[in-house]
Amino acid sequence: MAEKEKIQAFDLQVFKRLIRFASHYKAAFITATLSAVLLSCIASLRPVIIDRIIDVYYANKDTQGLLYFSVILLLVLLGEVLMQFVFIYRVNWLGQYIIRDIRLKLQAHMLRFKMAYFDNSSVGRLVTRLVSDTETIAQFFGSGLFMIISDLLKMSVVSAVMLWMNWRLAAITFAVLPLMLYATKLFQKAIKSTFQEVRKQVANLNGFVQERLTGMKIVQLFSRERIEYENFKEINEKHKKAHIRTIWYYSIFFPIAEILSSVTVGLLAWYGGLNMVASGITSAGQIIAFIVMAQMLFRPLRQIADKFNTLQMGMVVGNRVFQVLDIQDQVIREGKAIAPRFSGAISFQDVHFSYVQGVAVLKGVSFQVEAGETVAIVGATGAGKSTLINLINRFYLLDQGSICIDGQNIEQYTLSSLRSQIAVVLQDVFLFSDSICNNIILSNDAITLETVKAAAREIGIHEFIMSLPGNYNYNVKERGVMLSSGQRQLIAFLRAYVSNPSVLILDEATASIDSYSEKLIQQATSKIVQHRTSIVIAHRLSTIKNADRIIVMDKGLIVEQGTHLELLQNKGYYKTLYDRQFSPEYS
Repeated sequence: MAEKEKIQAFDLQVFKRLIRFASHYKAAFITATLSAVLLSCIASLRPVIIDRIIDVYYANKDTQGLLYFSVILLLVLLGEVLMQFVFIYRVNWLGQYIIRDIRLKLQAHMLRFKMAYFDNSSVGRLVTRLVSDTETIAQFFGSGLFMIISDLLKMSVVSAVMLWMNWRLAAITFAVLPLMLYATKLFQKAIKSTFQEVRKQVANLNGFVQERLTGMKIVQLFSRERIEYENFKEINEKHKKAHIRTIWYYSIFFPIAEILSSVTVGLLAWYGGLNMVASGITSAGQIIAFIVMAQMLFRPLRQIADKFNTLQMGMVVGNRVFQVLDIQDQVIREGKAIAPRFSGAISFQDVHFSYVQGVAVLKGVSFQVEAGETVAIVGATGAGKSTLINLINRFYLLDQGSICIDGQNIEQYTLSSLRSQIAVVLQDVFLFSDSICNNIILSNDAITLETVKAAAREIGIHEFIMSLPGNYNYNVKERGVMLSSGQRQLIAFLRAYVSNPSVLILDEATASIDSYSEKLIQQATSKIVQHRTSIVIAHRLSTIKNADRIIVMDKGLIVEQGTHLELLQNKGYYKTLYDRQFSPEYS
């Protein structure tokens, strides 16, 4: 998935879309906004009270007034703490609920993608979009948007109080602001591109690690441990350098900001002290109050660049997430009709299909499968056999032609109702890190454990499961690594059987298993194909001798059809394939 993102200081469209998610939580949004307003007002009371305490009650040695205003100052501090708590809790609560909603929407959207999208997309990048990027969106609300609003409100109120108390001291404070703003602008501009690079390297790192861990067996089989380590080392180095750049800019900006803040405090003490001694225009309370307010003014300003970058990164990753959400051409177009229980008559009518535009895989395939019939499909690798299965399940859309079940085009049905009646057993069985029972029922509450056990007895694999530690509760771990390939196939057959499908598809289901497992699978196959339409794709021609009909494919076309004996007598393509597999018998 190529990423070409235009970095903008502020993307209004993305901002509006993010805020739209917050509109579902108006109460939290309003609470956070009001607490930010109250927090800025309450915080600005502190220097005013400090000024009065020093100039009036401390100077006049009024212990009663000093105690009274000290209590007021304490209450103001408690109020500030309370508002700070409400503000921080609500904005982060809002951020977490928003990313929950975005993740749910993104996951639901990706579940509807065509298989072609996943064929051409990095899984690691998609994981980054769903996990890391959405977490950054939470920071957009929790550490970005509302924090900036709160800081700006506080700075505005503090500036107004400064002008009201002493415009001369306010002018000194404001005189340093342009330098601080200029330094902030330079920092924000420099850090913007580094944050972008960091996110890019995070996605690259996630994609690399995910792919290598998934393919660890291949890495070790071909002794690529050192090579992959060096590749990871290079990607990790780029990730480190991207972060070091951000650290470099932070290490420059914050000391400069601290120096400017200290210069302001020094100027206030110097000028205020001169005025207090010379004319008495400025009081000691005002000087201390202005030092406090200068810190309240400069501290948010020092941090606002960082918060603005958090805001901007939230919009950058928000744009990435919305790019995925906006993909419509890869979403499978569902029908609206609920598929009835199929009899199982399947019809392919002039079906053309290509995974890559201009490179045809199927070139006008037409055939019929009668209800209850067992049809085998054979052919060399790349002939288009497995593609037929993908199209029946609507993993991909046809270029031309139609596929019908019981005389109705499958495109008119909802995907869930269509696929619920088609069970597929693949050569490469995928099992989740869960119990055998859960891998069989796949969270279908309608299927009980007793149903699973009864089905296992019927197809002859109950004894095998009972021999495992924990029996049906045995955890097969990630991708079923605790089971052999033959055992995984048996679980897949049971999974297909308990779903009670109208159409059963076996795609190279016995291609790479031991003879004992093959015997169990053949026993299971003879049971589950009864009274239902079955399509069997196989390289081992010995497994499909008893099929009602055999369809032979070559280079995307059907070249022969007939029974096993008929095709042998024709002495065509099937006879050639058969002789290659059993040449010792015919030598």
